[in-house]
Amino acid sequence: MGKEFAAVSRRGFLRATAAAGVTAGFGGLAMPALAKTALPDVKSILDGISVEGYVRADYRKLYNMTNDPLWDPAKDWIRAVDWEKVRSEQAGKTVRFAIGAADQESAAEGLKPFEQLSGIKVELVPIPDDSFYDKAVAEFISGNASFDALQFFSPWLGDFAGPGFLAELDDYAAKWKLPLDDFYDTYRLNYGYFGGKLVGIPFDCDVQMVHLRKSSMEKILGGKIDLANSVPTYDELIRITGEANKLGGGVSGVGLMLARGFWATYTWEHIAAQAGLKLFDEQWNPTLNSDAGMKAMDIIMALQKNAIEGVAGAGWGENRAAWLGGQVAANISWQDSGTQAMRPDQSKIVDDFVTIYEPRIKGGVFAPPNIAGSTSCVAATSQNPEGAFLMLAFLTTASIMAMNEANANGVAPGYRSVLANPRLRAVSQPAKVWADSLEHAWCAPRLPGMFEMEQALGNEINRAATGQISAKQALENGEAAWKRIMEKNGFKGGKGPVAYADVAPGMYVGAGKALPF
Repeated sequence: MGKEFAAVSRRGFLRATAAAGVTAGFGGLAMPALAKTALPDVKSILDGISVEGYVRADYRKLYNMTNDPLWDPAKDWIRAVDWEKVRSEQAGKTVRFAIGAADQESAAEGLKPFEQLSGIKVELVPIPDDSFYDKAVAEFISGNASFDALQFFSPWLGDFAGPGFLAELDDYAAKWKLPLDDFYDTYRLNYGYFGGKLVGIPFDCDVQMVHLRKSSMEKILGGKIDLANSVPTYDELIRITGEANKLGGGVSGVGLMLARGFWATYTWEHIAAQAGLKLFDEQWNPTLNSDAGMKAMDIIMALQKNAIEGVAGAGWGENRAAWLGGQVAANISWQDSGTQAMRPDQSKIVDDFVTIYEPRIKGGVFAPPNIAGSTSCVAATSQNPEGAFLMLAFLTTASIMAMNEANANGVAPGYRSVLANPRLRAVSQPAKVWADSLEHAWCAPRLPGMFEMEQALGNEINRAATGQISAKQALENGEAAWKRIMEKNGFKGGKGPVAYADVAPGMYVGAGKALPF
């Protein structure tokens, strides 16, 4: 979920919780010679990409998981693609894959079955996690990048796509029948497209949600929590978190992220989206200091009074620790706060929480926020762009993404066929509300400079949260910073490096749709 920027690395956490399963499933397979005649049987490899071969044994036992798929095999790309055709065109070729250095070992293990299916040799190009963006940009600018493919934080998509650093993938997607229609629109549009061209395949597909502790909130609400109606508004969330703050027992009313930089921006965007926030007008003028923007600031200031100590320094790592450690009665975070809270090895609140539908704001919209996430792309300078595309399609296929969710490792599926699967829903508590919410999702556009803009705004929101400036000043300062950054990135006179009409459909996908409750 793009949360690798946290003090506690999500990627490191992924390795700790999932790598054992990958090793168990594929580690025993000897690496074949990458000649077509020496490649193993396709069916035997695909059979090994299974619940028993991939999902952690303790989680399988906990939820009585059989080898029945957690996905729709008809929509799972690796089960439908013609691997013999892939081998005939690609066996013996190489793909160089840029990966965070800390993930090199686990990535190599997970890619073994792809190498066996395709005959492609994958060479990993490790890049230090804390300098991935700078290193990738420098290599792109050089015109001779050392990699063919890379996965990265989706808000960077405009920075990489705007200057033409990424290969167009439409022809490959059509040739190899990538099931783009199975992705929820918000991920397909925002993690996949730039300027009307497909340049990425969604990988880690996030949405932010609201989670409640039953032991605290059912006392206040007077009974079992109704997912849509017990907390219908943010005014009610403010009220009940204030009441929860009085219960004591080392539990604070609410957890939220207000640390400097994009963390605070994401919390603001989350709430402002429900008030109908539009970040820009059709001439690309930022509109942060709007009624919707100010409404969100007012709600943040009210919630902060009920929040856990240190909230102004809280990013994902701190927020996750407080929630799973049982220190807050409600939490505003990503969907994996619900999945991970189910797992006894990660959580102290198993069976004592529920993920609800997004609270609403009077005069606003139901707009659950698709915030952060990551995407998979091919470099425009790739020596083997088609092979790189095939590798990324393998890594993002429905079965692997479903099993990531079952492993509760924070790498989230973006497929309708996965989140609709009843067996997947049995091991992922948020899945139904999550799936319903995605049909109405809000998302910040992936523009050149967008991440820098969200960083700048978050610094100002944090200053307001710590009493240094007013809420209105924060939005005014943020808006001024956005204008400077946008002009630097080619937005001027109502025009920019991407047309507003190309971006608009992905910013809010819920218009005109009936609510799910």
